[in-house]
Amino acid sequence: MSTTASQVSAIPVRLGLRENLAQFALLVLVNGCVGAMVGIERSILPLIAEQEFHLAARSAALSFIVVFGVSKALTNYGAGRAADRYGRKVVLVAGWLVAAPVPFLLMWAPSWNWILATNVLLGISQGLTWSTTVIMKIDLAGSQRRGLAMGLNEFAGYFALAGAAFATGWIAARTGLRPAPFYLGVVFFVVGLALTALLVRETSTHVAFESSLQRSSAGSWSPREVFWRTTVTDRNLSSVSQTGLVNNLNDGMAWGLFPLVFAGAGMTLTQIGLLTAIYPATWSVVQLATGALSDRIGRKHLIVGGMWVQAAGIGLTARGGRFGEFVAGAVLLGIGTAMVYPTLLAAIGDVAAPSWRASAVGVYRLWRDLGYALGALLAGITADVMGVSGAIWIVAGITAMSGAAAAVRMDETRRLSVAS
Repeated sequence: MSTTASQVSAIPVRLGLRENLAQFALLVLVNGCVGAMVGIERSILPLIAEQEFHLAARSAALSFIVVFGVSKALTNYGAGRAADRYGRKVVLVAGWLVAAPVPFLLMWAPSWNWILATNVLLGISQGLTWSTTVIMKIDLAGSQRRGLAMGLNEFAGYFALAGAAFATGWIAARTGLRPAPFYLGVVFFVVGLALTALLVRETSTHVAFESSLQRSSAGSWSPREVFWRTTVTDRNLSSVSQTGLVNNLNDGMAWGLFPLVFAGAGMTLTQIGLLTAIYPATWSVVQLATGALSDRIGRKHLIVGGMWVQAAGIGLTARGGRFGEFVAGAVLLGIGTAMVYPTLLAAIGDVAAPSWRASAVGVYRLWRDLGYALGALLAGITADVMGVSGAIWIVAGITAMSGAAAAVRMDETRRLSVAS
């Protein structure tokens, strides 16, 4: 990182949401554009797989989520290391540049392999952009309002995702599945890149300043050590990683199978777009409260309880057949995810020292977003063997067991943050 602790005194740096309100609000808006880029696929790409490319096997139809999840997961890890080494803004700009061809490829891809290649690019872009906005908000917020900061970040991304999912479903119902729904992606790309390149400022100075205030906890760790601590040896960081993986495992399943469940139950394209949007919309709004709540009551209970609420929502969707039942399942799944998502990121910030925090976030997001790929693979294979309902019930059970594992193994990390 180019800015060292010895340079901090020459730079007017303050930590906190209020002290950095303009930049924080700008990053919230940028992350809204990041989330919307994924949202343009959310409600209609499984239908495109079936109706335009005639992919009958669920495992083949869900392959776009597998390649998205793997490429995003691997990029998350690299983004964390790159942000520590080269600074945050350059990584964020690079992520937007990778996204440039995505909406055009989705409009005009002549075969399913082109869709898969597009989702590799989308995954790389999301790994660079979303990871970096998370890291930058943690940099700005300091330790006291970290949960609120993550709630605001994830609210922006997933509320925009929900809005884009509904909008593309609505457009598709009136104009067809392609190309018109993906015009929105061009707008999101242009706005996101312009805001980032012209207005976003580097936050590495905030990291150096926080490190200078926490010399006792700012140990130096190699990339291998950070990887193993976050994955295995630190009971709190590894619990966060496994819970994040399962959270996105069920999200990958929902992304791929729920639109097919809704279509099989006779829902219209507009209803499918609405149902697909309710889950991330609930998630985005509720985590404004849960992120801040975790700053008051701690992280662990929200993480464990949230996984169990998710399992209940998934089960309700599996047994439902009517619009109202699907709405209730989506709301429960959204509430449970809101309890977990910002809280996991805040817990990483509690445990990891500023000097290796971005790298730890990268490792966590590596495992978390591999959940997309594992969820799509599991859902696709089990749906081909057991039917869609059976696949959804299996994922509900895995989600419940993940919450139980966190209840047994994880400590309350908020106390660790206060103690430091």
